[in-house]
Amino acid sequence: MPQQPSEHTFAPLLTATGDSLVIADFHPRRKKAPRRRTTPYHRLFTIPGTRAFTVGNLLARLPMGMFSVSAVIMIAGSRGSYALAGAVTATGLAATALVAPWTARLVDRHGQARIAVPATAFALLGSIALLLCVRFGAPDWTLFAAYAATATTPNTGGMSRARWAHLLRDDPAAAHTANSFEQAADELCFMLGPVCAAFLCGTFFPEAGTLVAGVLMMTGVLLFAAQRSTEPPPQPRTPSKSPLRAPGMPPLLLCFLATGAVFGSMEVVTIAFADAQGHRSAAGAVLALQAAGSCVAGLLYGARKPTGPAERRHPLCLAAMTALLTLPLLAASLTGSLPALAGALLLAGAATAPTMVTGMALVQQRTPEGRLNEGMTLAVTGLLGGIACGSATGGWVVEHVSATAGYGVPVAAAGSALAISLAIPPALSRLRAR
Repeated sequence: MPQQPSEHTFAPLLTATGDSLVIADFHPRRKKAPRRRTTPYHRLFTIPGTRAFTVGNLLARLPMGMFSVSAVIMIAGSRGSYALAGAVTATGLAATALVAPWTARLVDRHGQARIAVPATAFALLGSIALLLCVRFGAPDWTLFAAYAATATTPNTGGMSRARWAHLLRDDPAAAHTANSFEQAADELCFMLGPVCAAFLCGTFFPEAGTLVAGVLMMTGVLLFAAQRSTEPPPQPRTPSKSPLRAPGMPPLLLCFLATGAVFGSMEVVTIAFADAQGHRSAAGAVLALQAAGSCVAGLLYGARKPTGPAERRHPLCLAAMTALLTLPLLAASLTGSLPALAGALLLAGAATAPTMVTGMALVQQRTPEGRLNEGMTLAVTGLLGGIACGSATGGWVVEHVSATAGYGVPVAAAGSALAISLAIPPALSRLRAR
């Protein structure tokens, strides 16, 4: 039977031209496919379902930086009292610190989709109630009650980290990259959220920020919850003890409390310093530079493989953060210049994300099995408590000393976190020796 022609049937053609022998090869040429350079982040999102749940999570997380700013603008514009607006948002923060760990425990026991959707819907009703109370002049106490109802908002960042921990449980390097991405996303939302809220409330009407934030939050949680293939399995009955009783967790949560004080004091002191320079409206942009520095540092940190255990990296990151936080203090005291301060804050933010990434890695390691959402939410609760304490302390120093001296508060808070972190390994060694 005649054979079908193939690429192997082409024989080279030999011919002579003058004193030269020419060989012509008619085999078909195949171009080599160019090598695609992939980054750790690209490989991260080749896992099926990760892009969809990340988009949903980012939509749900952006409003976290919008609600408080929108509430302050809305209440202060209607009632003419920043004191009332601040008290209402502080009440909501305190309620969140109390309720969030219980919500996270329910998420661990019954699953993300089953708990996150109704919890978000209830929080959305609280936001709508606040909007209506402000709009129609309800008594002041109703504002506190309505905003406290938003405390059921689930920790979407924690749920996203729990998904990565479930998907990458056998790949520590990829889990490090995922945690770094999540921290960079936090910083990005911190930058964009207040800007979006101020733009919406100022351009359209005072309630616009709350309305848009509510729609984004509910849409994002629904999209996130719909991705069931990447959801960690619920742990309805787990013999594991509370994360608060796990070895090494209480001092680690104190580290998060002190780190939160860095953020809270820095915000208040920077606003006061900008106001003293006659540029209060620029305070938001200056603070955004710190978040931008942290965002970039977080992405770069995640692109590199971690060196050594997280227990050793954590105090090193805190030491770097403490050292870099002296730059705003020096810029404010030596130059008194807002541009110089902005540059110092940009550099100071470079250690924030690596510190938070490493701290969250330690939380994941020390949280008992089946309690991961609860453990990470406790860390966020510690941050919230620290932000409240830092804001109060920074405000007191600004009022009784000066705005420049106020930059000593975040340095002291970071130094406290470093001291606690250095004390954790000996304490753990004593516990293991028992």
